[in-house]
Parts: sequence; structure tokens; C-alpha cells
Amino acid sequence: MGIPPTRLSLVGAGSNTRPAGAPSPFESSVPRVLSLDAHGRILDWMHWQDAVCLYVRGAVAWTLGEPCLVVHGGTNRATGLQSVVELHPIVAGRSHAHAKALDPSPALTNTALFARDGNLCMYCGNEFGRHSLTRDHVMPVSRGGRDVWENVVCACFHCNSRKGGRTPQQAGMPLLAVPYRPSWVEHLILSNRNILADQMAFLKSHLPRHPRRPC
Repeated sequence: MGIPPTRLSLVGAGSNTRPAGAPSPFESSVPRVLSLDAHGRILDWMHWQDAVCLYVRGAVAWTLGEPCLVVHGGTNRATGLQSVVELHPIVAGRSHAHAKALDPSPALTNTALFARDGNLCMYCGNEFGRHSLTRDHVMPVSRGGRDVWENVVCACFHCNSRKGGRTPQQAGMPLLAVPYRPSWVEHLILSNRNILADQMAFLKSHLPRHPRRPC
């Protein structure tokens, strides 16, 4: 996509030692690889070390996109050449995922909830910073409401306090959109702030359509 691949240097094959100055795999600047099974079904984000293991073991079935990471390993004593592995943004392993492992239910966290609702209060419609938002239960827990995706929305402190233990109808505060459970693909998009263009295009092509209608 016109962006030069990130270059990482490893001490040697199978080594966990990271030379000084090399970026940590947990740094947000280092992209993660999108992992698929051999049929192209989306699995999860994969750290670059795990992707390297797939390449070295010959367990990569196919790839998509231009290389995004270039990993330099040890030097071959016989040839004097340094090993180099070019990682692609989307990697399909040779394995086949079990049906039960596909499209798992994403964990309900405030980070994912706020991202789902675009940091907008679903009552007043205003946008807020993360620390000014709360998780509101549409049907209050005190009235039997459950802490599930379909019953929670992003709400500012003022609206949450005003609504209290009432339903939106009782409080005269209609919801601006219908709460829904994100698909696994949506969860992957919400959970990664450093998605490459090839990865985003692939994920968007697998997005379901949700009704975001006023209640």
C-alpha cells in the first residue's frame, strides 16, 4: 500500500532475546498479522513471533497483501547468509478451524462497548472522551436486565444519572440506536488500533449488516 515494511532484527531462530532498540511486539507501532485458516475463515490477530513460526515451519498455506514486516534472524554457518522472513498482513495457515471455534462471542468490555457506539451517548447523542462515559443497562439490572451486549449502551454520566433505575420509556429518554452484539469480525476491528489497509479492506468485506435505527 505504498508503506515500507517494518524491519525487525532477531538474535536467532527460536530466541526470545530482543536486541536493544528493537521494538517490542506489544508496542502499538508494530502491526499484528490477521490469521485465517486454510479456507480463508477469519480466526484472530496474531503477534509477529507466532507468524514467524508458521513461516519457518512451512505451515503457511497462502498470504494476502504486500509484506508488512521483515524479520532478520541468525546467520547460516554454511552459507554465511542471514535468514530473512517477510511477513504478510494476512496469513492463512494450513490447518482447518473447527466449526465451534468460528465466530466466537466477543467479550463485553467498556473499551469495546464505547468503540461500538463511537464514543457517543446513546441518549443525548453527544460525543465524549472515554473517562466521561459509562455502561448503561437499557433494562436496569434491578429490574432483571442482563449485562449483555443487547442490553447495554454507551451513556454519559449525566444521562446515566438522569435515567437512574428506569427504562428509557419510563425516563422519557428514547435510545438513538439499537444495541447489538458485535460479530467476531467487528470485535477484531474494535480491538486493534493499528489495522493495516489490506487487513481493514478484508475485514470490511466480511462485516454483517446491523440495524442502527432509532427505537
